[in-house]
Amino acid sequence: MAVVPYKEESTSKKEQVARMFDNISHRYDFLNHFLSLGIDRGWRKKAINLLRPLKPRQLLDVATGTGDFALQALSLNPEKITGVDISDGMLQVGRKKIQDRNVADKIVLQLADSENLPFEENKFDAVTVGFGVRNFEHLERGLEEIYRVLKPGGVAVILEFSRPRKFPFKQGYNFYFKFILPKIGRIVSSDKTAYTYLPESVEAFPDGEDFLRILRHVGFKQTQCKSLTFGISSIYTGTK
Repeated sequence: MAVVPYKEESTSKKEQVARMFDNISHRYDFLNHFLSLGIDRGWRKKAINLLRPLKPRQLLDVATGTGDFALQALSLNPEKITGVDISDGMLQVGRKKIQDRNVADKIVLQLADSENLPFEENKFDAVTVGFGVRNFEHLERGLEEIYRVLKPGGVAVILEFSRPRKFPFKQGYNFYFKFILPKIGRIVSSDKTAYTYLPESVEAFPDGEDFLRILRHVGFKQTQCKSLTFGISSIYTGTK
């Protein structure tokens, strides 16, 4: 059974996730950096650095949200970065950030479904996803779409939360994620369920070797997993 933000509703996970992010979009960036103690910025930088040898010209950022990963990818000096997301509220925040930085000639954000990407096959040199794949309604379908739009030899870089396995970090992380984070998130974002959904979705996500297995199943080669900050998050890479 899929983990959804609003359990009492019968709408699809996709619809619920879109509405949840619309609801919290105005506070999302603040909460992201605050609740991760700013460590998320370093994680994105590490993930983008893995693409440097590839020198991608056309880059797609799936589940782009407010565009943080897309903005980080500017350091690769690509010709164009396209960001897609199902939440219009998040995209509006992202477009303002892009305007404020005067990079609208480089980054374009558009409303689109990650599981039905509006692009032809073999279009992008690289695809990035930052904390988005666990929100896919159909995980394999979303990964198949990423694979489809990548050029042969192209690389997918996926940054996602994972679960620490070692004592005492596992216990401290679980306490923070299940009790502290939802309370702070509820107060600041005014959405009662968004930051309860976050730990639940991380708990249900097939991380580590399980996720690499799925990447290989949809066709990716040279799959790797790099654990970050005692296993709080991981960077997954795969080549078409």
